[in-house]
Amino acid sequence: MNRNTGLSRDAMPSNDGQSCPASRPPRPSAIAGYEDWPKYVQEHPRYQAASAAAQQLADALGVPGALPSSEVTVQWEDTHDGVTTSQLSWQLGFGPRTTGWLIRPAGAAGPLPGVLALHCHGGNKFGGADRLVELPESHPSAQTARAGHYDGQALATNIARRGFAVLAHDTFAWGSRRFNLGVPPWRTASALKARQAQWREDGVVPSDADLYNAAAGFHEDTVAKTAGLLGTSLAGMVAHDDLAALDVLAGLPGVDQDRLGCIGFSGGGGRSLALAALNPRIRSYVVTCMMTTFQSLLPAHLDAHSWLLQTPGLWRLGDWPELTARSAASRLLVQYALADELFPEDGMREAHAILQSLHPHGTYTGSFWPGGHVFTSRMQEEALEFLTATLHGQSTFQSASSFQGPSS
Repeated sequence: MNRNTGLSRDAMPSNDGQSCPASRPPRPSAIAGYEDWPKYVQEHPRYQAASAAAQQLADALGVPGALPSSEVTVQWEDTHDGVTTSQLSWQLGFGPRTTGWLIRPAGAAGPLPGVLALHCHGGNKFGGADRLVELPESHPSAQTARAGHYDGQALATNIARRGFAVLAHDTFAWGSRRFNLGVPPWRTASALKARQAQWREDGVVPSDADLYNAAAGFHEDTVAKTAGLLGTSLAGMVAHDDLAALDVLAGLPGVDQDRLGCIGFSGGGGRSLALAALNPRIRSYVVTCMMTTFQSLLPAHLDAHSWLLQTPGLWRLGDWPELTARSAASRLLVQYALADELFPEDGMREAHAILQSLHPHGTYTGSFWPGGHVFTSRMQEEALEFLTATLHGQSTFQSASSFQGPSS
């Protein structure tokens, strides 16, 4: 910087008085892989919900209307340990092609109830739904996510073993739908350099997934800013992809369109709540470790959460548990972990009381579990029993948890 002129050296005037900026390389795209995203949102009307209550949520999230999915392609199919797993792909109206996995009991006859298994955020955008599926070869990042958040269990595959057709797909900004951060945009690159310096100081050699996830964590702010400028949100774009995946699931042969449900842990639980509120085809759904009141997140807990939960203006529409009243689903299970680091206990208990008042006559079940922000094997077993009872109708569901913990 020249102290006399206030101009940077890159913009110093030449001898003839004309500005001559130094040559610079082209600035990297801040939305690489999604350069067609703005046009898609601008040219497509808002998602049209089936009820006024659902439409208000769609408008608050800014959910774009999805084009009918292109032909679903089967990439490969494998039968192992009682289930058949098929890798599918389909192209939405913008961005990279979507990968999903359909898992169903081997040799199943007749239409099966369908479940959309929604992966968590987990700070892992390198992968997506692969963390939920038993695959011939799992990427180390999927194995790490499964071990850390799902008690080592392949949730989607285990649901299929109970007699369901399960679709687990990569949603907007994750896995096959992730942004291309090979050349990080300006702010992301700056933050990533600091992280890499810390790794070097600590003697850490990051994997490709570690590098991507670090960059994606910083880049989420850029995605949220872009979405806000376009009149949508990260949660709205994720809901767009989830609604499209629900259409794919409902249209697959051997799936009973009248018996559809969804399930998710953490950010996947938020996706489950939003999807059930937006589309009346969801009859039964599970929200795990993603329930509290908005007030309880302030002042200390909001910082721990991503843009998936924090859509600007959403609170004006209602508190988080109140959004469940916009769903046409007949049954809801919410699972709480009382030592969850992301939610204060009083917020979870207050949300539970709100849900009890909103869903009388046994349509809502809330269960409290010991432990932190993990979808434990016992919690998964309860969730599977709930889906079996509500979508197969083979039994009456009763919560497996008698643990309530000390009241705060």
